[in-house]
Amino acid sequence: MIDEKYFDVLCKAFAALETEEDIHKFLEDLCTPQEIDAMSRRLMVAVMLKRGDVYTKIVEATGASTATISRVNKTLTYQSAGGYNIILDKLTGELK
Repeated sequence: MIDEKYFDVLCKAFAALETEEDIHKFLEDLCTPQEIDAMSRRLMVAVMLKRGDVYTKIVEATGASTATISRVNKTLTYQSAGGYNIILDKLTGELK
């Protein structure tokens, strides 16, 4: 269960960061390398799913498990708070 007051502070912290370099530094201090890798991989899976890539291509390109791909796909398709779509729309063109 997410503690909303802590989650709000985390969201405010991200919103306060102004440069990619600052975000890199914050993530490196906040997360383990494995957590950063997992989040980065899930975002790339979302990018590839949005492009219409098939699971086998996504597994090959990202090394993500089919369970992870399925979970991201389910979030994009059915259970999304909209976060993936917000960021994917903002990054259009940068991730092709």
